[in-house]
This record gives sequence, C-alpha cells and structure tokens, in this order.
Amino acid sequence: MNKIHEDSKVTEELITKLNSLHAKERMQIPVQEMPMQDPVERRSNIKEVALGFSEKQAIIEANRCLQCKNAPCVKACPVNIKIPDFIKKITEQKYSEAVDVIKETNVLPAICGRVCPQETQCQSGCVVGKSLKDINKAVGIGRLERFVADYDRKREQEKNNKVNLNEVSTSSKTTKKVAVIGSGPASIVVAADVRKAGHEVTVFEAFHRLGGVLLYGIPEFRLPKEIVEYEIENLRKLGVKFQTNFVFGKTRTLKALMEKDGFDAVFIGIGAGLPNFLNIPGENYVGVFSANEYLTRANLMKGYNQEQAHTPMYNAKKIAILGGGNVAMDAARTAVRLGAEEVYLIYRRSMDEMPARAEEVEHAIEEGVIFKTLCNAKQIIGNDDQCVTGIECLKYELGEEDNSGRRRPVAIKNSEFTLDIDSVIIAIGNSSNPLIKQTTPELELNERGNILVKENQETSVKNVFAGGDIVRGAATVILAMGEGRKAAAAINKALK
Repeated sequence: MNKIHEDSKVTEELITKLNSLHAKERMQIPVQEMPMQDPVERRSNIKEVALGFSEKQAIIEANRCLQCKNAPCVKACPVNIKIPDFIKKITEQKYSEAVDVIKETNVLPAICGRVCPQETQCQSGCVVGKSLKDINKAVGIGRLERFVADYDRKREQEKNNKVNLNEVSTSSKTTKKVAVIGSGPASIVVAADVRKAGHEVTVFEAFHRLGGVLLYGIPEFRLPKEIVEYEIENLRKLGVKFQTNFVFGKTRTLKALMEKDGFDAVFIGIGAGLPNFLNIPGENYVGVFSANEYLTRANLMKGYNQEQAHTPMYNAKKIAILGGGNVAMDAARTAVRLGAEEVYLIYRRSMDEMPARAEEVEHAIEEGVIFKTLCNAKQIIGNDDQCVTGIECLKYELGEEDNSGRRRPVAIKNSEFTLDIDSVIIAIGNSSNPLIKQTTPELELNERGNILVKENQETSVKNVFAGGDIVRGAATVILAMGEGRKAAAAINKALK
C-alpha cells in the first residue's frame, strides 16, 4: 500500500484498487496525516492550524475502515452517529449523502470534526486502532467528518444557499412556543430539533453575538467563526428567532417567560461561565486574568487585532498559564499569537495526566509554549503599583491515584522557585453562575450549583429542561449536543 503516494490523483483506478482490498490489506493502508500550517508561520496569525484532508486523503483514510458489523465506534460516540455508514459513502465519493447520514444525529459535523476529542470517544472504539495496538492509528473519524461537512458547506455557499436544514412545512407548524436560553452547542441542537417539529422557537443569548462557547471560548485557529455563523444562519433560515443581550434571571425570569410571555417549554443551556481561582496571594494584582475573560476578549471582542479590536488587551511579554486542559492550551496558544515572547504552562501533574487533547499539547509545544509540569503556583508576586512581576511555584511529585483515576500531586517541601513574568492566566475550570440560584429558586440544584435533571433532561419544574455544562459541568461539545438532542425529543413529546 506504500505505492499510494500523496501526489497521486483521485482516479477510478485508485478507487477500484482500494475497494478491492481485504480486511488485512486495509490494515496496511498508512494513516493519512492532516496537513497543517507551518508552526513558525502560524505563531503570528490566527488562521486555522489544521488545513483539512484533500479528497484523495479522505478516500484513502475512509478505506481504512473495516466496516465492522458490531460498530464499537458507534457505541463510543455520544450521539451514536452511524460511523461505518457515512465512511462507506466517502469511499463511494457520495459526500453529500455522507453528511446526511451524520446529520441524522449530529447537526454540527463541521464543528465536532474540529474540536471534539475523538481519540477518547468514537476513535477509542475503533477496531483498527485496537488491532494495531495504537490509538493514533485508529481510523480518522473526526477528520473524515470534517471533510464531508466542509465539502457540503462550500457546495451550499457556492450555490449562494446557506440553508442546510429543511424548512418547516406549513402542515407541521403548531401554536406552541419554546424558549431556548443560551446559544451554545446544546441550545443549537434543541432549537433545530424543536423548530423542525413545528414549534415556534426563540433563542435568548446574554452576549451581543450568537454561538456561546463556540464563539467566545474556542479560538479562531481551532474553529473559524464563519462556521459557527453559518450554523446560526441555518437556524435563522429555519425560522428560529433570536434575542441577544438577554441575561437569564435578570432581563427576564423563568416564571415571567412562562407565565407572562406564554412560552410552553423552556430549555436552559447557559453553560458554566463562572471561572474558578486558586485563592492564593496576589490573584488581585493587575495582569491576572481568568481564561474566560482572556479568551472572550481575544475571540469575541477581536483582541487579536488591536487595530479593529472592541477591547484592549493587556500588553504582556512573559505570561504564565495555570492549568492543563484544553482551555489552558487555548489561552497559551492565543498568548503566543498576541505577541508574548515567553509563555509558560504550569501544571501540577505530569504530561501523562494532562487532560488536554494530545493534538493540542503537541501544537502548543510546536508553537513554543514552555511546559512546567509537576509544579503549581504558590503566590503571585507584584510591585508597588500592584502589577504582576513574577510567580512563586512549588514543585510536586505524584502519589497514589485519586477519584479521577490519575495519580494525586503531592507538594515537595522547600522546593519553591520563582519565574519572572508580567501576566498570569488562570485556567483551572469553571463553576455554574450563582445568578441561577439567586433568581430561579424553583429549580433544584446540586451542591456545585448545577441544575439537576431527570433522564430526559427535564428539571424539577414541569416543561423546563436543561443540558450542557450547566448540568454536567465543563464537558465536550458533542456531550452537550447529546443532552440537547435528548431534551429536544422530550420537549417535542411534552408538547405533542
């Protein structure tokens, strides 16, 4: 199979050759590597790093799939996409049909194909990866999903037709009204599914722009904003209404929405937007930011372009990022692009325990981020003007496993050291906004402030549903979408 070279064209001969291969021969097809921007070049731009498969690469990669009858990849997918079916369509060059298969359960394939951790979800069940004893050699399900989604979007745009969802037929329209609070991934799914059932849908968003965490939290170099805007436009063409600058509980309460505004059902998908802090000395100094604020300024308010930005960015040259998840990687890689000369990522466990996607860690290393593992901040140091000048850290070693299955970090006495820096970004997770508890006492919450829901995503209030990070805490886009799909089905059933 090494005879299939990168510069070969998609020909009938190539397709016939691939389609005639037996399972063992398919296992010999080399993994298709995703084309990437050069690491040096991308440090100074915000363009997408991963460039996407070519058609030839997609066909070759799709032919690595063994079309397993029991499809463990489907079981490992949070929304149970018919993965072998859509991949089979790619081998037949039926890309639009491949998208149709995906959209039976996932309305955001271009987004999920880019930001979801396929290596711990669908690809973790791939028989090819398991047989080769290397998860990195599993079929590139996410990359194939991205390929067909991009193909479909570009085709629609070329036709000057941005509607990718079916219009609601007149015969299916009802008189029921549904309010969707928030415009992130869970809410987008609910709005689409409920609208297609014929109900009137209004999406309420706290920010001035739509898209939720997809817009303000994920940088352009990982998820181009035109893709998010494209999906929002699809909803708009479906007849979904939008209201921005709407703070749930303040602008309008749950009770007012249902009793005064006449909404028959409500879905709450407002995310977990309250940043956590370490509660160490110096966190109030000038130059200390939560990752939420930093990324929102950079992404939503275009801080990456100071000539056209809607917000100032703190001019720092040496930045420390505290955390080891995807948000920490996003903040570190954004700092590089905003001109920081040195970016340190401080994480109290080792690289092996780091929860961020391996791909994001690899990209951060390529872009010059300096990893300081097995250490954590003890205090932030400042000058007489209360501005950050350094950070004191303590070294750690790994002890026994904790409840997460990872080895617990144990501080090493008298191991302090100091880094000279002028800004700190804290990326250690988020909690639910306390505004929910203060303004909506009728909703039952857990001790962390997350909304408690039944199996169908219904809350303690009849016909009020919730999903995404406000229910489960910070999680993946596809998990939020899965909850949105369940909630939409329950809403449609309740209003039938």
